[in-house]
Amino acid sequence: MGQSTARAKEERRALRQRLMEATQKRQPPDFVIIGAQKAGTTSLYRYLTGHPNVGGATKKEVHFFDRSYDKGMDWYLAHFPERGEFTVVGESSPSYLFHPDVPERLRRTLPHAKLIVLLRNPVDRAYSQYQMRLRRVGEDSFEEAIDEELTRLPSNGELPGPEKGHHAYLPRGVYADQLRRWLAVFPREQFLVLHSEAFFARPDEGLLRTLAFLGLPHWSPAEFEVHNPGAYGEMKPATRRRLQEFYAPHNHRLYELLDWDFGWNDV
Repeated sequence: MGQSTARAKEERRALRQRLMEATQKRQPPDFVIIGAQKAGTTSLYRYLTGHPNVGGATKKEVHFFDRSYDKGMDWYLAHFPERGEFTVVGESSPSYLFHPDVPERLRRTLPHAKLIVLLRNPVDRAYSQYQMRLRRVGEDSFEEAIDEELTRLPSNGELPGPEKGHHAYLPRGVYADQLRRWLAVFPREQFLVLHSEAFFARPDEGLLRTLAFLGLPHWSPAEFEVHNPGAYGEMKPATRRRLQEFYAPHNHRLYELLDWDFGWNDV
């Protein structure tokens, strides 16, 4: 019994050693698309990983820094190509932008990573997120979902995060607070911020900006396929007005933070 236990321990130690040696050959991400959810991240990631110099993860959304951080760096690195296969590698997990613990975790692990953010009109972003959930599991009406979230907002105006256990249709669109957390631990020059509506209209220009940011040569796919498109009815005008009023002050804070007016308050 003692010999068999010792043998099992030795086999586990040898396995850990082999895994560690294997992951040391992996190339850590050079860039991470951190959000926002429902803002075009899948399309941009697919365009980027079509580039011959860009390697992607084994799956688009690894969710290491928000959901699987306790699994350790070896687990994370196992998702990426070996060093030398590509000029740069990256991943895209759009929930990273919103999760309050991710900025510091990512800074400790990948301090020099380039961070890409797509920001979409928060009114449309919230409606798109609702439609995605509706297709998957069903949901109350959008108006009922918004009412429920508004009743849960604390009286001090602090917006709840993902740890509160709800879908956060509204808080995910309050970009100023999320970006402030990131800018507190990463310098501004490590960020590329893209306007989602402009990216949807001219994906070629958005891709060119991103390639330049990553120091990669010009390249273009044969076709700019739209990934994860949504097909659903229009939002009720009264609901849109209500959400525009909710987001207006938050959008203004974002414009001041980035010195960039996205025009959402004018729609």
